[in-house]
Amino acid sequence: MMEQYLAIKKEHPESLLFYRMGDFYELFFEDAVAAAKALDITLTKRGKHLGNDIPMCGVPVHSHETYLSRLIRHGFKVAVCEQMEDPAEARKRGPKTVVRRGVIRIITPGTLTEDTLLDGRSHNFLAALAAVRGELGMAWIDVSTGSFNTQALEAKDLGAALARLDAGEWLISEDMALDEGLTEIFNELGDRLSRLGNGSFDSEKGRRRLHDLYGVKMLDAFGDFTRPELAAAGALVDYLEFTQKGKLPRLSPPSRLGRDWVMEIDAATRRNLELTQSLAGERKGSLLNVIDKTVTGAGARLLASHLSAPLRDLEVINTRLDMVRFFAEQERLRGDIRDMLKPCPDMERALSRLSLDRGGPRDLAAVRDGLATSAKVRAALSADLSADRPATMPCGIEKCLEDLGSHGPLVDHLSRALAPDLGLQARDGGFVAQGYAAELDEFKALRDESRRLIAKLQSRYVNETGIASLKVKHNNQLGYFIEVSSVQADNMPSSGESPFIHRQTTANRVRYSTVELGDLQSAIARAADQALAFELKVFAELCGEVLDKSEVIAAAAGAVAALDVASGLAQLATERRYVRPLVDDSCCFEIKAGRHPVVEAALEESQEGTFVANDCQLSGDSSLWLLTGPNMAGKSTFLRQNALIAVLAQMGSFVPASEATIGAVDRLFSRVGAADDLSRGRSTF
Repeated sequence: MMEQYLAIKKEHPESLLFYRMGDFYELFFEDAVAAAKALDITLTKRGKHLGNDIPMCGVPVHSHETYLSRLIRHGFKVAVCEQMEDPAEARKRGPKTVVRRGVIRIITPGTLTEDTLLDGRSHNFLAALAAVRGELGMAWIDVSTGSFNTQALEAKDLGAALARLDAGEWLISEDMALDEGLTEIFNELGDRLSRLGNGSFDSEKGRRRLHDLYGVKMLDAFGDFTRPELAAAGALVDYLEFTQKGKLPRLSPPSRLGRDWVMEIDAATRRNLELTQSLAGERKGSLLNVIDKTVTGAGARLLASHLSAPLRDLEVINTRLDMVRFFAEQERLRGDIRDMLKPCPDMERALSRLSLDRGGPRDLAAVRDGLATSAKVRAALSADLSADRPATMPCGIEKCLEDLGSHGPLVDHLSRALAPDLGLQARDGGFVAQGYAAELDEFKALRDESRRLIAKLQSRYVNETGIASLKVKHNNQLGYFIEVSSVQADNMPSSGESPFIHRQTTANRVRYSTVELGDLQSAIARAADQALAFELKVFAELCGEVLDKSEVIAAAAGAVAALDVASGLAQLATERRYVRPLVDDSCCFEIKAGRHPVVEAALEESQEGTFVANDCQLSGDSSLWLLTGPNMAGKSTFLRQNALIAVLAQMGSFVPASEATIGAVDRLFSRVGAADDLSRGRSTF
């Protein structure tokens, strides 16, 4: 067994090896020492290697995700090594034959898909950075949803781009890791950095990988990708195929983000503005916490993405603002849509797990219920618009109506097929509805009838022996058996004609079997196996039907998220008296009666007063302000307030002011007081 373990470990030297042994994942040698320390579990030993004790620790299979989560947070990668055959099959090759095992998946910080390992309201990106002849490009994927993006970069924008994505894992080449000019930036990534061979970042290889992945001969329909973008995208696909052992999740076609499409915000400014988390590292006290009125996980992730990457594209900004205005003006419809969306499950992540053969019956139900919700939302929007159609329908709403689609036949099929109560894993069975398949119902009836026969058999044996405490029980070692106490064992029939065959004697119990009980056990096992096999066949068919429609399902999920964001921002604007900003291509920045969104919300919550609104005009002859005053006079609040108003406007949100005219901002700098980055010579003063 140790020979097998060491051979598998040699293939995955950078990962902790979860080696399956029955009901436990065991770790040995250095892996065991590291895992025991990180998980605070007991380190034991088993056997010897080269004369030394072999360190060992283990975690139960049924609860291993809890331990996985902690290991991932500590920066480890984990290779999951499963038993690839039944131990009974292995014994047929000889009494000391080792069960075949193999790694089925490598779990890394950027490749998580399980809800138990992820934050449902946050993206978890796997990103790659590549350099070709001095040019930079990056690509990033959320494996749990299938989103795929690329962007070309200039060296001066690299720090801001890394901070914007905040990826769970970054891939770079060995050559790039040696670039002294990037050492400082890479040091900040710490455990999130993974180094790959230079061959993984070949741009032509990346192009071919994308051709094969999407079944196209040209990538022109997706975008005009630079060589560094192709190199980064190819490295991502290679890494996914390696960690998922040949299985790739459903990936949307790569979407290219233009070099000048987003407002660049460097890491120090992003930190000081507390966009997604406070300086204390908490969500509370951040801008995201104040503006997040979304009611779905997908909507929350989309809102966070918009906030992290404010746009410079005026057309897209105004499309988002039009959607917010639409819901702000239609209060009843907004309330109805938000009520419909609240119970909507996370279709994006369910679809990703199904595409990786990692999904279960509940993921099928999530797709069913999500599509049913999208149908209700579509009907509500269509009915309201046909009854009172605005003169100009926002194109964003029109696009959402189109993407919501019509999925009645699939929803109906899944509704008929799935039982009301569903387990996590398909292998547990019991997820197919009664009446869906007559053949399956027959197997279940035979299985359940056999169990009733067991109960009748126990009653008959009690009458025949006169032992009222006699029980027919079951365990994994003996199967079904008859059990009586040691005191009652003398009363069991023992003549040559007795049907009772002694099986086992324990300290307080004696166990027996009969030919009749053995035959009945075989019938139960056959019926249960046939029922489970049939259910697994149904599951595979349902998964195939869902995955055949994966693109339109993903589009519906995206539309649900977009409507959630727009209606949530409209709710925010209504509750907090935000107004629509005018965003144009001028050099004007005029804010009338502006307010700091986070401070204002904190004052309202604490009931310590109201925020005093103020103006800011940066245009024409007044394009530069020098702001002075004593400590605690409000200089930092005023500075941040106007920065946050610019961010909100360009992410497509209404803003806390009475009027706002903003020439699209391309870069934002805001470093304040104690949060100055003095180590790099960056100071407020």
